Order: sequence, then C-alpha cells, then structure tokens
Amino acid sequence: MGASQSGNQHHFKTMAQVDVPQGRKGKHNKIVSAILNELDQLKAGAALKVPLSELDDTMENVRSALNRATRKQKREVATATDENFLYVWNTK
Repeated sequence: MGASQSGNQHHFKTMAQVDVPQGRKGKHNKIVSAILNELDQLKAGAALKVPLSELDDTMENVRSALNRATRKQKREVATATDENFLYVWNTK
C-alpha cells in the first residue's frame, strides 16, 4: 500500500479511473435479459414459465433483479411462483 504526501498509509489500493468498470452487470444479468427479451415478444394474455431449476440463484434474488430491471425500464410486469416455476407476464 502506498503512502500519501502527509505520510499516512492508504488502506486501499488505487487504479486509473479509466480502468474502473462502468455500469453494473450483476450475476442475474443473463436470465433477466432473456426474460425481458421474451416479454417483448409475448402475446397479450400469455405468461412466461421459467423453470426454477434453470435459475443460477434463488427465485427471490432473480425476482428482485427482474424487479429492478423493469423499474429502470419503466415496464410493468407481474410475477407468480409455485414449487417448480417462476411465471412472468406483462401487465400493460
């Protein structure tokens, strides 16, 4: 760890700002993107049926990530679950 001009020790390492990753692509990005893409093509009155076994994380965490993404895009979707599936559909 480097020293500052006043002689104090830095607690964290430094790096060039241009090398800092921009944006956030969390671990749910792939499944959430796939769901959103399929919602774009979904007919009115239909719902996606996503097997819980295909999720890389808990259903709650994927649902939360989907909720964040849809709010960011100002989309309105609804979800439901049972013991095997996450159901997702457009509400507008």
